[in-house]
Amino acid sequence: MRILLNILWIICGGLVSALGFWIAGLLWCITVVGIPVGVQCFKLSSISLNPFGKEIIDDGGAGSVLLNLLWIILFGWELALTNAVIGLILCITIIGIPFGKQFFKIANVALFPFGKRVVRTHVM
Repeated sequence: MRILLNILWIICGGLVSALGFWIAGLLWCITVVGIPVGVQCFKLSSISLNPFGKEIIDDGGAGSVLLNLLWIILFGWELALTNAVIGLILCITIIGIPFGKQFFKIANVALFPFGKRVVRTHVM
């Protein structure tokens, strides 16, 4: 079931969300200082491609708070706003509500990505 939902997810906007993370990751990787931020963007693009069957765990500390503030100013608000708008559009229909909820989950991660990790839930 998760495979089918993830395939429909990519069609309904997941590819657009992942593309945003890939572009942000490439722009951050241009500089040597930004490489850790770029690597985090590439990690988070995996949840943008297949969010069903994955959970977000918050392991944040003081360093992640500082990086999150810098991230929000430079890239985070655009990615979060994009995911939130797509989520709102999908929640208009009853069929799109599960997809909209996943977009809201990704919008939260897009706003505060540092100190979070993506884990796979139990496999059936």
